[in-house]
Amino acid sequence: MALIVICAVAVVVLIFAIVWMKRLRERREFTQHYIEPEVLHEWLSVGKRVHVFDVRQPLDLLAYAEIIPGATRIPPKDVIANPSLIPKEEDAVVYCTCNSEKTSRDILRRALALEFSRIKLLRGGLAAWKAKGYSVESYTESFHLDTAT
Repeated sequence: MALIVICAVAVVVLIFAIVWMKRLRERREFTQHYIEPEVLHEWLSVGKRVHVFDVRQPLDLLAYAEIIPGATRIPPKDVIANPSLIPKEEDAVVYCTCNSEKTSRDILRRALALEFSRIKLLRGGLAAWKAKGYSVESYTESFHLDTAT
């Protein structure tokens, strides 16, 4: 009986270690694709050609109907279904509002699988942008509250 318990604990520890290592590797991979709000602001200020995409969930957009000036709003489910909405061979930055940046990470994961090399995540999303005091503009376009992913 003791041997079974020891084996079960060993299996659980092994599974935990594998999951932890996978997340650590993913975190490292994502880190190289982050851009700080200050850097994006500088790029936009000097006129660097960069596409900025607001990929927030519809309910987030409803709560905060604002967008980074010049950003293009694309529903996340549309980008996941059709990654070509983001240019593959040009600098692109995506942002959302969730603390974990889950939506942006999902899009980045899909883009990297398709060998996009110039896509970045805005670290901290719209909240970090606003916390730095950078301007936002009202988002007045109509959109659907379809929250299906």
